[in-house]
Amino acid sequence: MTNHRAPVETPSPRMGRLARLPIFVALEDKRAIIAGGGAAAAWKAELLSAAGALVDVYAETPGDDLVAVSADPPHGAVVLHRRAWAESDLARASVAVGAFETDDDAAAFTCAARNAGVPVNVIDKPAFCDFSFGSIVNRSPLVIGISTDGAAPVFAQAVRAKIEALLPKGFARWAQAAARWRAVVKQSGLPFAGRRTFWQLFASFALRHPNADPTDDNFATLLEQVRNQGAAVENGSVTLVGAGPGDAELLTLRAVRALQSADVILFDDLVSRDVLDFARREARKLQVGKTGYGPSCKQDDINALIVGLAKQGKRVVRLKGGDPLIFARADEEIAACQDAGIALDVVPGITAAQGAASRLQVPLTGRGHARRLQYITGHSRDGALPDDIDWRALADPATTTVIYMPVKTLSELIGNAIEQGLDPQTPAAAIARATLSDEAVVAGAVGILFARLAEQPLPGPLLVIIGHTLAQIDQLKPAQTKQSVFA
Repeated sequence: MTNHRAPVETPSPRMGRLARLPIFVALEDKRAIIAGGGAAAAWKAELLSAAGALVDVYAETPGDDLVAVSADPPHGAVVLHRRAWAESDLARASVAVGAFETDDDAAAFTCAARNAGVPVNVIDKPAFCDFSFGSIVNRSPLVIGISTDGAAPVFAQAVRAKIEALLPKGFARWAQAAARWRAVVKQSGLPFAGRRTFWQLFASFALRHPNADPTDDNFATLLEQVRNQGAAVENGSVTLVGAGPGDAELLTLRAVRALQSADVILFDDLVSRDVLDFARREARKLQVGKTGYGPSCKQDDINALIVGLAKQGKRVVRLKGGDPLIFARADEEIAACQDAGIALDVVPGITAAQGAASRLQVPLTGRGHARRLQYITGHSRDGALPDDIDWRALADPATTTVIYMPVKTLSELIGNAIEQGLDPQTPAAAIARATLSDEAVVAGAVGILFARLAEQPLPGPLLVIIGHTLAQIDQLKPAQTKQSVFA
């Protein structure tokens, strides 16, 4: 039986059910109809005008708000017709909006609009609507729409307020600059890959300087950066990304941006599927993980795949659990990219040790408890206990030791450490699936930790932490430690 396995492509999950399809309708210089004269009709007239529509409003007694909007529309003209609407008014309209108190009036308007082939909305009456207006975050031409399908408008408004607070106002200027520069970039003579690189640089620069005013100098600098890459711009790129210990909310913003711009994602078994939900839907997702003492993809094959895809012009993300620079063989993948002349970036992640400690609410270092922190691996290349462990350092009572991947060697490792001077009463904890909802912990003195694990095996890869900073673990409440057992 071979322990080798080939990369496995993971299809993107099917789109979940949508209560409404979010679409953005181009209304510049197109006719829109509004029937009704109240404040709600005035707001819809303002929205439609802001989108460039030529708005005809039919109202026998228009309110003051509607009169004000018609006198000073935000963009497209708003024309008041002081009479009731008629079926003939719907001719050549792109959208129709009604504001009615009774269902009978709403039904008549909806029927007439549909007979004319015009999408219709009746304010606050979803049963008569072909489309709905959501809450809007306006950084035009960057526009975000939020809908709860009428179930909770106040909640939608709260979400909008949250996004408003997070989204810099300056993004509007950068989106406007993109609209100005798009045609120039297209005519710049850059190949497709070069134009894509330009917009990647543009997005990165805009995110770093959200409140700056885009200038022609910015444009020229970004364009020059692309041209300086020469023929290399036709190549793809590789980004090593740390997926964190499991909880998708622990991804960094740079990691999310990398996932959302990737053409191909090569991920390990330890990467949470929730993390992959942040990836661009169109990206290919290849599982190339390694299973301890089980079937694994060969590292040389992974290296070749990374380089081969990048040479095809793909934006490759190599997604690794935890931090890509800690016990993840990143050195070999970095060397392969550098030898092949492939553009490379590394996005660090929260390592499993940090994630586990955060959930246990214990520090990895502490005055009077630990002046040094060390990470070691529990197995060597052949799966046995490494023969170069510094036992004196491991036995140091002022050190916190984090052991990665120790499942098969933990008993031998602990035994050797105690023989070399590690106090068997030193606090220790074994953590499985750190930061996930089914995280499990077994804790106690290091001398009995392996026996405790034999009594209550933990699922999946383990992380073991040894050190006196863990002494306070016993004081945690059961609700904070989930599936925990303490000595």
